[in-house]
Amino acid sequence: MNPLLEVKAIETAYGSSKVLFGIDLAIQAGETATLLGRNGMGKTTTVRSVLGLTRIQGGSIRFDGHDIGRWSADRIARLGVAVVPEGRHIFPNLSVRENLVAFAGNRSGAAEPWTLERIYALFPRLQERAGNMGNQLSGGEQQMLAIGRALMTNPKLLILDEATEGLAPLIREEIWQCLAQLKALGQTTLVIDKYVQRLIEGRPAHHHRTRPGRLERRLRHPAPIARCVGAIHRCLKLGLRIPASHKCKPLWAMPFRTGVGGRCHKPPDRPA
Repeated sequence: MNPLLEVKAIETAYGSSKVLFGIDLAIQAGETATLLGRNGMGKTTTVRSVLGLTRIQGGSIRFDGHDIGRWSADRIARLGVAVVPEGRHIFPNLSVRENLVAFAGNRSGAAEPWTLERIYALFPRLQERAGNMGNQLSGGEQQMLAIGRALMTNPKLLILDEATEGLAPLIREEIWQCLAQLKALGQTTLVIDKYVQRLIEGRPAHHHRTRPGRLERRLRHPAPIARCVGAIHRCLKLGLRIPASHKCKPLWAMPFRTGVGGRCHKPPDRPA
């Protein structure tokens, strides 16, 4: 069975600065996948490349049987790709209801498409604030609105970039519950987030892990990630050396590495 989204050996640059070096990624229809990695590892650039916002310089991107590597962003969106962008980017001068219906459509040809009523059932708080302008919402409400707006296009693939960035823990949990419901409904989803432990507990179909500009490994089961996170967290906490044989050593250690021998150091103590 061909993947719904298949990215092969893509290379992307900003001007003369190369950012992605041969990224491979595949997501089957109905899967929930995650793209994990620290800031600056190329996660958002990978998403921008898929969306046509940043033109690839090499490789190929296929979606739903189409080669979209050179397509414009609006054409890709009409094919059935929706994104919840980092920073939400809702329309501040439109009401909640207007934000939701602005781009409504059934791009996937679903038998039971997302409607205002279904979005309000998923996020009751949006129904309570239906008449409020976008700039009158809290950060959590804006994120719910951004997810609802993307779902109203009835996409074949939903991409969430930094899904819970800057949200309070209770609101973050509400977002994860929403994503669990979408997974149960068979919505194909790609989630980019830095809250690794919660992604593990959600048990997506598979995880993609990044290092600078490269996709380091695809992990089908969350247990290896849990062991990796736990071991490296202990190294960082205690200032210990990460063994050269450690399979996961480059990913979470990078922000604290010296570049010599892979030694990790504690972050500087906070001043009193």
